[in-house]
Amino acid sequence: MTFRDLNLKIFRREPVDRVLWQPRIEHWYNVNRQEGTLPERYRDMTLLEVFDDLGCSVRPYWAFNGCVRIDDDERVARDRRTDGGEDTITTRTPVGDLVEVHQRATMSRHPKKYAVVTPDDMKVMEWILRHRRVWFDTARYEENCALIGVRAAPSIYLPRINIMRIVIDFMGFENGLTALFEYPADMESLIRTINETDDALLEVVAACPIEIVNYGDNVHQALCPPPVFRQWVLPEYLRRNARLQGAGKKTYPHWDGDCAQLLPFAQECGFDGYEAITPLPQGDVTLEQVREALGENQILVDGIPCTDFLLSEPIESLRENTRKCIEYFHPYLVLGISDEISPVGDIERVRLVSELCAEYAGRMRR
Repeated sequence: MTFRDLNLKIFRREPVDRVLWQPRIEHWYNVNRQEGTLPERYRDMTLLEVFDDLGCSVRPYWAFNGCVRIDDDERVARDRRTDGGEDTITTRTPVGDLVEVHQRATMSRHPKKYAVVTPDDMKVMEWILRHRRVWFDTARYEENCALIGVRAAPSIYLPRINIMRIVIDFMGFENGLTALFEYPADMESLIRTINETDDALLEVVAACPIEIVNYGDNVHQALCPPPVFRQWVLPEYLRRNARLQGAGKKTYPHWDGDCAQLLPFAQECGFDGYEAITPLPQGDVTLEQVREALGENQILVDGIPCTDFLLSEPIESLRENTRKCIEYFHPYLVLGISDEISPVGDIERVRLVSELCAEYAGRMRR
């Protein structure tokens, strides 16, 4: 059975006799390649060759996300101006302009000013959302199916759910949550527009050949506290899941921050599973709490704390958390790192988990 077959069987809840180990190592690889610090063994390998060498599967969002194309209206234009370490992006539309500023660092950038600040900005963003076109790029899908091969089943993640898109992409945390109280009618209109215009996205995804669909929300209870979650996110989760699961898709969200206050909602949202729930010492929950919250039939994607892959941490912690994940959640488990290995992580610990999974497979077959 290939990793691709195993990946699909787990989400379809068909019998399996192996553990699927699917860590995300892309950030580790890309940073170390750029910095010239890849270990000697991997310096001449492509990313996929590293996965193969480590004996693990791939979480192939990066290959398939671009197959769902979201194009702006032809009347939207973007101008970029660079000044020192800052990039200013001006989005021009027939109903007004949006301006955002990003501060650049050596390996990253962060928003200094978000595009949406005022109620007038919200109206411009609504116009942009209502005039987009969504379509599926079949040629790109087939190309990347050939690239990934049997390493994993195709999977994608959707743009963030309403509140998380506002506080991460459009407005920032402080301005976004403050606006819920200062401009409730304007914010309700923006949230409704996000929900309604996502229908075109859902239709395209529902009709596409990709079966495994992640909601790339990055949920954290400080960014989306329980009252906000219950009012705005939960109803949209239920609506999205009804549409996509009705079309045969398997759905799960990405919750990668503190989520102890949100785990009680886990069985209300209608998902097939959850990705990246971050255990202690990174997050605020234990694997035991996650097991209790998900119950017997939901799939855990990931589970092993990222900290276990640091050289400063005892190898026994990695062994113990791997054992717990397998014993607590298999066969409803896509084992991974919650949520990816650090660029300074020990990549050989990824190989160790591959070996541990092989040992468990041998016991399961006896």
